[in-house]
Amino acid sequence: MYDKFVRDRITQLRLHKGVSEYQMSYDLGHSRGYLYNISSGKSLPPLPEFFAICAYFGITPAQFFDDKQENPQLIQKAVEGLSNLNDSDVLMILGLINRLLDHGDNTKLS
Repeated sequence: MYDKFVRDRITQLRLHKGVSEYQMSYDLGHSRGYLYNISSGKSLPPLPEFFAICAYFGITPAQFFDDKQENPQLIQKAVEGLSNLNDSDVLMILGLINRLLDHGDNTKLS
């Protein structure tokens, strides 16, 4: 059921990162065809490799499965940055986000 989603999501994230199947396979410490076998449906990554793939993209497993996020790496960087701010700075940024969302007729954040 999720096989196709996992394959497609890895491909989407890889293309967004701008790396080839070969390069990603190499970066993960595997043979040239490792990623090809995943994207073609011949295999799926075991759980430790799935975690390594998430780390490669700089995202959490939850972000991997959230297909509404086109650029989860960017969201993750923003979350990491926010976690280093004090409460008043975070509230200021939330105010800015809500202001931007008001102009786009989107839902406000709390």
